[in-house]
Amino acid sequence: MSAYEPRPSGCTPFEEELIDAMKNFAHSTNAPAFDTAGMVHRTRRRRTALIAGCAAALIVVGGGTALAAMTGASETSAKPAAATTTVDHNKATFLLGGLTKEPIAVDLTGMDLATAKGQFLKAQLKLGTIVKVTSHGCKPTSVVEVTPHSPKIVSEGDTVNVKLCAG
Repeated sequence: MSAYEPRPSGCTPFEEELIDAMKNFAHSTNAPAFDTAGMVHRTRRRRTALIAGCAAALIVVGGGTALAAMTGASETSAKPAAATTTVDHNKATFLLGGLTKEPIAVDLTGMDLATAKGQFLKAQLKLGTIVKVTSHGCKPTSVVEVTPHSPKIVSEGDTVNVKLCAG
């Protein structure tokens, strides 16, 4: 066989030597040790942390939604259809303190009594006396005034009195 003829394996002498050297190296070294238990533990720990983070984010979003609903930001809250200048929104707004650094304004103007009771339950307030008063420009049985109203701040457990429109 001459130097110019192809080898039976189809490789050049350099390639054959390289393959032999790699085989010798592979057979002479130890197999790497894998810590499979540690890998599984780390994977589970990361997965648990990810799930806990997602759960915390959902709780924060739910709390923000609840606060938004308490402040009257809900689109389903009943508002008077045609409010006139005689309705004073400040009289039907109370400031809820103790949840955040700044008190949260909760406007009950134009809400019916059932919706107002729901807002009191969310804020953990007690419903005091309910009185019907004559007021112009309001929907019958809607809230026109709460006592105490802003700028006074109410906290959990406080009692709030309600005045409803008589019609």
